[in-house]
Amino acid sequence: MTILSRNLARTLAPALFALSFAASHSVLAAHPLDLSPQQPGRIRATADAAAIAAVPPSFPFVEKDVLTIGVSAGSPPLSAYATDAKTLVGFDPDLSQLVADGLGRKLKIVALSWPDWPLALQSGKVDAVIANVTVTEERKEKFDFSTYRRDQLGFYVANGSSIKSIREPKDIAGLRVITDAGTNQEKILLEWDKENVAHGLKPVQVQYYDDPAVRSVALLSGRADIVLSVNALLSYQQAQQGKIRPVGSISGGWPRTADLAITTRKGSGLAAPLTILLNDLIQDGKYRQVLERWNLESEALDKAQTNPPGLPKT
Repeated sequence: MTILSRNLARTLAPALFALSFAASHSVLAAHPLDLSPQQPGRIRATADAAAIAAVPPSFPFVEKDVLTIGVSAGSPPLSAYATDAKTLVGFDPDLSQLVADGLGRKLKIVALSWPDWPLALQSGKVDAVIANVTVTEERKEKFDFSTYRRDQLGFYVANGSSIKSIREPKDIAGLRVITDAGTNQEKILLEWDKENVAHGLKPVQVQYYDDPAVRSVALLSGRADIVLSVNALLSYQQAQQGKIRPVGSISGGWPRTADLAITTRKGSGLAAPLTILLNDLIQDGKYRQVLERWNLESEALDKAQTNPPGLPKT
């Protein structure tokens, strides 16, 4: 990034923060979430002839007449186990169903831990991955992408916290911040911390927790001051428990914008058909219906893209 573009990003940051923050939290708890295994309200689509015709005849699907999609068994509203403790439900499974419907195939969901998605895809265990994967230039060397959602991150604190807002790097100086290892949010946090230290401000104390429940206890008990993570997950926690509140929202590609994408094997030829399908779903309204079903309207894209510019290599 040039000095001019970095300065421009700094100049626009307060305005962009205000717009993003307002949009991200205007729809909290607007729709009750269904965590039943039956999912009677799941949106379905019909076969998309254009998308089906664009799939290479040689594409090696895992199973005949089936689309196998890897989904990270994380937290609602993106994906979580239903009340039967075995069925995955949430936005990612719903989008997976639309994609399978559009390609005229039965859906098979494979539950993955997030760090395992690259190997699952490269080994041929799954045909595609829908797991909150951000498009980056480094990942584009090994994978293809079809974008489907804006990447938003949120800063959240316990209700009793004295912290009012997080808008820029200096606002986190000296704080104990929980984030997720090996993610874009960690990269952003460390970049902010580096900038603060260079300006003589106190360093951040970064904390990592693999267990969301332990992370929540750390925040609520005062062992940490703030958490920076996927906004959708934290907004759900806020709506369900009422014990935390948002104090900031930024793009997962800060200071750039970033998109999440359906991920496929590099050069497999499946990305372009998926992009065709996603844009048709955007046009007919099914895409937005699924977003609304899981309170994610603020993260909607106007247009899906195949392999757009991703976040730069570090």
